Amino acid sequence: MSVTYTALGGLQRAQDLLDRTASRLARWPSFTTNPQDQISLSDEAVNLIQAHNSYSANLDSLKVADEMQKSTLSLIA
Repeated sequence: MSVTYTALGGLQRAQDLLDRTASRLARWPSFTTNPQDQISLSDEAVNLIQAHNSYSANLDSLKVADEMQKSTLSLIA
C-alpha cells in the first residue's frame, strides 16, 4: 500500500503547486512597485508544466498499483 500512499502524496503536492501558481497568476498583472511582489510568467508556466507532469506520473503510479492489487487478488481467489 505504500505505493498508493506515495502516489496520493504526489498528487497532493502537484495540486498544491497548481493552487499556488494559480493564486500568483490571479494577481497578475501586479501594479506594485515592490520587485519581490512581481511574478515571472515564464516561471509560472514552468510551474504549471511541472504540476501537470507530476500529476500525470502519480496518476500512472496509482493505476499500476491498482492493477497490481487486482492481479494479486485474482491469484489468491
